[in-house]
Amino acid sequence: MHGPWFVLSIIAMSMAAWVINNWIRARHGYSISDDWGRNIDKSDAGANRNIALLGRENERLTGQVSRLEERIAVLERIATDPAVRTAREIDALRDR
Repeated sequence: MHGPWFVLSIIAMSMAAWVINNWIRARHGYSISDDWGRNIDKSDAGANRNIALLGRENERLTGQVSRLEERIAVLERIATDPAVRTAREIDALRDR
């Protein structure tokens, strides 16, 4: 009776849902999926360039943080050392 139309409508609804899902994902910058649900990665030169730039900036900032940590350690040592010892070390540097 209504069997073939019911099956065809279910197939049509699932195909429409897949198309709409991929359209929404592509519109918002996500990778789209193939017929089996596996993601298809987009090769975007701009995105790859941004990743490389962020990697270099991360390395630069990591080095800067390391240098600042060393400076803070020196400042903490100066702040916590007794004044007599600090003065003695400064005088020793002047005598050189």
